[in-house]
Order: sequence, then C-alpha cells, then structure tokens
Amino acid sequence: MTNAASPEVLARVTGLVKRFGKTAPPALDRVSASIFGGKITGLVGPDGAGKTTLMRLLAGLLLPEEGAIEVLGHDLKRSPTAVQALIGYMPQRFGLYEDLTVAENLDLYAELRGLPRARRAEVYAELLHFTDLGRFTTRLAGQLSGGMKQKLGLACALLQTPRLLLLDEPSVGVDPVSRRELWRMVQALTGQGIGVVWSTAYLDEAEKCDEVHLLNEGKLLFSGKPAELAERVAGRVFLLDGVGGRRRSTLAQILAAPELLDGVVQGSALRLVYRASQDGGGTPTPPPAAGPSARLRPVAPRLEDGFIDLLGGALRTGSALADSLHPLPAQSHPVIEAIGLTKRFGDFTAAEDMRFSIPRGEIFGLLGPNGAGKSTTFKMLCGLLKPSAGEGRVAGFDLLHAGPQARGRLGYMAQKFSLYGDLSARQNLEFFAGVYGLGGGERRARVEEMIAIFDLAAVADQTAKLLPLGFKQRLALACAVMHRPEALFLDEPTSGVDPLTRREFWGHINGLVEMGVTILVTTHFMDEAEYCDRIALIYRGRRIAMGSPEELKRRVAAAERPDPTLEDAFIGLIEASDAERGAA
Repeated sequence: MTNAASPEVLARVTGLVKRFGKTAPPALDRVSASIFGGKITGLVGPDGAGKTTLMRLLAGLLLPEEGAIEVLGHDLKRSPTAVQALIGYMPQRFGLYEDLTVAENLDLYAELRGLPRARRAEVYAELLHFTDLGRFTTRLAGQLSGGMKQKLGLACALLQTPRLLLLDEPSVGVDPVSRRELWRMVQALTGQGIGVVWSTAYLDEAEKCDEVHLLNEGKLLFSGKPAELAERVAGRVFLLDGVGGRRRSTLAQILAAPELLDGVVQGSALRLVYRASQDGGGTPTPPPAAGPSARLRPVAPRLEDGFIDLLGGALRTGSALADSLHPLPAQSHPVIEAIGLTKRFGDFTAAEDMRFSIPRGEIFGLLGPNGAGKSTTFKMLCGLLKPSAGEGRVAGFDLLHAGPQARGRLGYMAQKFSLYGDLSARQNLEFFAGVYGLGGGERRARVEEMIAIFDLAAVADQTAKLLPLGFKQRLALACAVMHRPEALFLDEPTSGVDPLTRREFWGHINGLVEMGVTILVTTHFMDEAEYCDRIALIYRGRRIAMGSPEELKRRVAAAERPDPTLEDAFIGLIEASDAERGAA
C-alpha cells in the first residue's frame, strides 16, 4: 500500500533530450520530472511542445539521445520493452479498429496483452460496467460517439491492471458530460494507487491534476501544483462588468493596451489579466473603450491565466483575415435557416424538426453531447447530407434545389482534418481556390494572401498530413475562407489546440463577424461557446434549449448555484431533459 504522505515514484526522467533528425531542434530539451503513484500528473503545453514525445518515451516506444529514463524500476535506455506489460497506454490518435465491434476490440487487445482466457469474462464484465459500455458490445467501434470511443480506448488500456496509465489527450473532441465521466473513472483508478499521466491542451482539465508539468518547444517551464502556477498572476485578474456595445469588438480594442496580458469573453463580462505593475498593484481604472458603466472587480486566478503569463501573454495583432475583406451590406433576411430539418437513418432519427434562423454577423453555436445530432444538423445545413424532411437555406438559397449557389456562399471547416494529406499546404490552397471558382491572377493572389495571413510560409511546401495540429487547423481555415464566404461553418475548429492557438482562431472569427460574416460553430469547449451570440442545445436528436449563453445559465441558476458556468448549464439542461423524459 502506497503511503499517502510519501507517494511512490513510478517514473523519473533526468536531463532527457530527444531529436527527430540530426539538424532538427530538440523535441525535448533536458527535461527532468517525476511521476508518482496514486496521483494524476498533467502534461500541459501548446501544440508541438513535446507532450506526445515524452509519453512515447515513458512507454518505451522511443529512445532518448541523452539523459536517463526509469519507469517502474527499469532503465528504459537499456531495456525499452521491459515495462510494456506493466503499463497502460492510450495514444492520442484513436488506436482501435473501427470495423470491429466493442467486444471484438476487447478480444483483440486481450490477445495482444496476454490476458488469460479464463480471466476474460470477469475482466470484461468489470470494464464494461466501469465504462458503461455493456449495452454496446455488438456496435462497431467506428459507429461510437467520440466519448464512447475514448471510454473503449480506456477499457482496452486497462485489460491488465497497470501500475502506470499513460493517457495522451484522452478528451479531445469529447463533450463535457463524457469528459466528467472520464475524469470520474480515472480518479477512481488513482484511489487504487495507480499513477496516471494525462496529457492535455485543456487548461480547465489540467487544474484537476495533482501535479502539472508545463512544456513549451521541448523545454520544461514549470513543475508543481496547478494552484502554484495560477498564483503567478494573483491580484492581476479582473472581470469587467457593464461593458457597453458588443463584447467581442470591445475586447479587441481593450487588448491593444500594453498593460493587458490577456483577455477573453466570460459570460456578459470580459475577463482581463494585467501585466505585473510597477506600483504595487490594486484595481486598475476600467478601460475607456468599455464605456462609462464598466466596472472592474478582482477574481481568483485560473491555471490558464498563469499559463498565458508564463508564455509572455497572448498575441494580439487583430485579424489580417478580417482586414482583407470588405464589410458585407446589412440585410433583413436570415443568412442561415433550418426549417424543420429532419434526418433519419432507417429506424433511427438522428435529428428531428430542427428550427432556427441566423442573421448576418452573428455567431450561432450548436452544442450537445457526442451523438446528440448536432453534426447531422450541421452537415444538412452545409449541403453535405440530404435531409429526410424539412429545408435548409444559406444566403436565401435552398440547399436541396439550389445547392451549387448556396455552397458558393459558404465556407466549411470539418471536425477532423479533411484536406488532402498527401498534398502540400500550398497545393491544398490552390486546389480549394479552384473548387471555389477562383482562377488566373485572382487565384494566385489569394493563395499567397492566405499563406501570409496564416503564417504558413515556413510550411507551405510540406506535406499537409505531417504538419503539427495548429498548422493543420490554420490551413483548414484558410481553405474554408479562400472565396470570401458570407457564411462560415466551423465544426469543432479548435478541438485539441492550445489556448494560444485558440485565441488566434477566435481573433479571426471575431474579426470576420465584425465584417458581417455569419458563423455557425460546434464546440465542446464551454469557454469558447461564451463567444456565441446565441446557442442551440441539442440532445437525443432534438433541440432542448436555445438562447444567449447568459439566458441558458439563468435557466439552471439556483440558491446553491447562483452563478452557474456555461458547463453547468450544459449539464443541468441535459439532466432536466432526462428527468422530463423519465417522468413522461
């Protein structure tokens, strides 16, 4: 039994250096850290920071050029495979077989991990109960929702009870309900003394870890408790209430001030982080751009605030993308309309009677758990999926009867990287410019403009599938806006990217909206959903709520929770819908 006051060290790395290519900069640069039993250790950092490289080294899948690495008492430089039967590893990319059922995947991984046949029925029953997958054993893995896929991946990693469990970004693309369930399951494992390494780009997740190691460009910048990192900015974090005008445009003006380190939309307010002052601090004067009624009040710092501070602050250069556009004229009719949209797959209704309209220059969010029907609704409105009933319109064009005209007015960025992986970044841009009807000099000029706007020059001739995630997302957005669309469809555009990249994306999105572009977005990141003007919450194929973020939060406010978060509203409204169905 591990002593709680003195937890067992399960893994230790010292002076670790790893390069991919003799002339390449180190993916890990003299990293030293320890992993303890009975604790969740977070690996946190931007895309390309070295998190996955460190995971693969701990799993014995890579060897370092320099330094020492010891896992469960084994020197992995001498014997890299010695620990592989003692650990569980869930890779970043879905490592299961989509054309096998849940049960068949368990059988396959049981064989690979040498689980005796006599023990399988007992172990399967325990894991299926633990992950709540018992009802889905005959379903193909490829037909599972994102959250269910992650649960199955976790089950396969736990077939032999590991002493150390390595989870590489297990919650990417997972909705808040499933994310809470994953955390509940993993926290139960640490109660048994298992050590867990959880890699994540989500800073709200990292706050739940017992220890965090913050990596950036291969260097370890911080090791310690999450609260210690947040404490870096104590006394410098404020909420700006009573903002006049549009919050997004006001935030863009405020962030031009040199004393501001960072700023994001948070409900009806703006959350601002100031740089360290030379005069001892105190509450600063509200920025003039916020209007005469604005007031600043201090709030507790978050891990994300300390993260941004450690990296020197978020980049705030406006949006060159928005600057390249001409403002769209005002119009009275909606840009995007869903009129009773319904989609059935056999006896299963994926989306039923979806109704909403989105005016020019609005950000409209589709939120819901994995498998709720939001992606189905999204694809019907893009013209990628023919509805069983109802009608979708973009810029006044019926997608069913005037599809080419409608699709010419919209841009689409898919949930998964959907560009051509074997083409270079430049070739993808040229291809999509042609698809959208750009030719000759206009095509060449627009490609070069996108390369400059999204800072793709250094990777323009690299194969797209080998680009880091942040560059892939930039390229996908660049391809979606090549033709200056008036409606932009973004399906989880920042899934898995770090806070700095997320801010860069939303700087572009906010700038586009100010120019009159209409945005339809799906996201599982609730802080990101705060930027939406309105939200439709979809659950079990139906819309169960619609309104502004503040309106949805007010619906779940109670005496014990007077100031709920948007995540509280998401989960509370879903639970209320379940209770209503149960009563019926």
